[in-house]
Amino acid sequence: MALTTEERESFLAEPHIGAFSVAPGTPERAPLTVPIWYQYTPGGELWVLTGKDSRKHRLAVEAGRFAIMAERLEPTVRYVSVEGPVTSVSEGGESELREMATRYLPPDKVDGYVKYAYAEQGQHVVIRLRPERWLSADLGTI
Repeated sequence: MALTTEERESFLAEPHIGAFSVAPGTPERAPLTVPIWYQYTPGGELWVLTGKDSRKHRLAVEAGRFAIMAERLEPTVRYVSVEGPVTSVSEGGESELREMATRYLPPDKVDGYVKYAYAEQGQHVVIRLRPERWLSADLGTI
């Protein structure tokens, strides 16, 4: 059963691990699809934080669009997939790292993660997507 607009936006706003998918830039490769943390507020843009030198960043800029799919298994099998154009790419800093870490990690792990990300992952970028096409369903209990 398809979700209503409110149901799909509320679901996407929950802190699920997303599957980031973007065109490969070459016909010999399948789309790049990798797990990623994302941020979304109903009615707004979705954004991801990734390494400035990452393949995700390069391909999203080249393609000008990407998709995110989030799912859960309980209490019912539900998913939301959203695809749309890249609206901006900007430098990511401590505030974005902290916001994302706070969304996904227990409070006592946030400072350690932010420190690690700065030391080990290099410069980050924020890539924003305007939701354009949605697929969603709640398959009930299977």
